[in-house]
Amino acid sequence: MIVAANKVVKMHYSVMDNDGNSIDNSFGGEPLHFIIGTGYLISGLENALLGKQPGDTLSVKVEPEEGYGERHENLMQAVPKSMFEGMEIEVGMQFRASTDDGDQSVMIIDIQDEEVIVDGNNPLAGITLNFDVEILEVRDATEDELTHGHVHGEGGCGHDH
Repeated sequence: MIVAANKVVKMHYSVMDNDGNSIDNSFGGEPLHFIIGTGYLISGLENALLGKQPGDTLSVKVEPEEGYGERHENLMQAVPKSMFEGMEIEVGMQFRASTDDGDQSVMIIDIQDEEVIVDGNNPLAGITLNFDVEILEVRDATEDELTHGHVHGEGGCGHDH
């Protein structure tokens, strides 16, 4: 069976930046399961998988436009340190912040005397990603999986519907 819309794909992957720094790796661990066409994967990787089949291995270079987008400087801002009163904060911590456009994930990138600099960009924004992929299985998604938009394991998906 080939990779196409509404198919469940089980695969191993590794991803590095252009400098060869490892970002993530499933080899030697649990493979990734997902449904093609649900928006789970970045478009550049999903498009490269279409038409492939179990046993295929591929290397895929995904530019920011088809990955997590370019970095936007306007998503970085200084907020008063007093907003974190009573909290032990450190660089790298992530929070959900309320914005005019709804909730957004932000990461602390700098802590100054009176201000904390937060970044609302995805940590992988602006980075070219280099994937090595091994496709292990491809199957039709069940009606329940398509309705819920995610893969259900042998014991169910682990939540109530």
